[in-house]
Amino acid sequence: MRLSLLLLALVGSVLAKPLSVPVSRAASSDAHTNGMRLVRNGESNSCVKRTRPNTVVLDGSYMLSAAKDVAQGGYGTELTNILTLADYWMTQGPWTVTSKKVDVPGGTKKDYASQAPYWWPANWNDPSSSQTCPYVQRDGLRNPDVDLYTDRRDGGSMMNSTYMLSLAWWYTGDYKYREHAGKVLRTWFIDEATRMTPNLQHAQIIPCANTGRFIGIIDFSQQYTDVIDAVALLNTGYDEAWCEADAASFEDWNRQFLTWLTDSPFGKAELGYQNNHGAFAAMQIAALASWLGDDATASRYLQDQKAHLDATISANGSQPLEIQRTTSFHYSTFALVAYLRMVAIGQKEGVDVDLWGYEGPEGQSIPAAVRYILPAAASGAQAWPHPEINFKRFGAYDIVQFAADMGMKEAKDILDQIEEPFHGGTWALSPAVQQLDSTLF
Repeated sequence: MRLSLLLLALVGSVLAKPLSVPVSRAASSDAHTNGMRLVRNGESNSCVKRTRPNTVVLDGSYMLSAAKDVAQGGYGTELTNILTLADYWMTQGPWTVTSKKVDVPGGTKKDYASQAPYWWPANWNDPSSSQTCPYVQRDGLRNPDVDLYTDRRDGGSMMNSTYMLSLAWWYTGDYKYREHAGKVLRTWFIDEATRMTPNLQHAQIIPCANTGRFIGIIDFSQQYTDVIDAVALLNTGYDEAWCEADAASFEDWNRQFLTWLTDSPFGKAELGYQNNHGAFAAMQIAALASWLGDDATASRYLQDQKAHLDATISANGSQPLEIQRTTSFHYSTFALVAYLRMVAIGQKEGVDVDLWGYEGPEGQSIPAAVRYILPAAASGAQAWPHPEINFKRFGAYDIVQFAADMGMKEAKDILDQIEEPFHGGTWALSPAVQQLDSTLF
């Protein structure tokens, strides 16, 4: 998403509608509540009870505590930044896979479809030639023709908007944010005429070559856990904006999606990929399994990632398969998004896998991979010893914040040197590591 750096003024009026408190596991992990006192027309309104959400990357207890702090006037800057983003998304969407103008090879309009971003027609550098096949790879250089498939861009908007709208509702109780988030979710996942088929069989198509590839799963896995956490926030209560039937339908969609991810040839191939793809695949499966109540499966997939860490991180913290890319800083931080989200999932009670503390036989570890990117995060491109055609220092912002929260002294020491993302920091109110330097746009 691309938003202006100008922060909008906050709207003083906050409206709240009563919520019925759910009892299902997908809605709430326990009965701890927090009263949030809202203000309407300058007078004290009734408290909206906040139940600890069943989030999987965001920590539910922390989110409950942060909501209390916000209600008492804390985190004003971070709240302003979240509401600026949420107010933008209030003017956008909803989106649907059925709106694309191109046919899906071997599929239907309800199937998610995208084109491989770094593949170009054979005549890309010869305007006099009409020969487009076979397509050739140009790593790191995005083919603008991929925008003919609108699902990836629209899917990114769906994920970003759902997350920010749900956070805005969580911290303010303003019904309009919840209402629009519900509309976005129902259009993409639930309504029969517009819902996406729960698989990614036609993602990252290479024209002339295939009708989809397993590595297209990353179109979702790099960010979809944001949607799961967003719905976990909404599921702390039901009303017309997001009701029990909506929650049940969304849960059913995700059970089908998880089965496809774990059992399909594409899902198995992506999980076995020895770079950021395999890490994001495991992270997405673990998150979905935990959110759906199967912490044992989540734990198993995270435990299996120890072998992946051994194979993909060097003793000095570099990631050999990522630093060979033309956008090596991006891909090094990108892979860390997956690793650190897995660390967060592993900290959840019932999953209990300590990936942050794990160290491989040669000293491979996630903290080592974080330390490797810190000099560039603090100082810029001149401190990065590998190829990078589009260096974006702010891509490391959340990574440094997470490591500092985990007690890493080197990360704490550079907190005042790292570059904020374009929309300003929101870490204190949404402490889940994001891919901030998206290659999507």
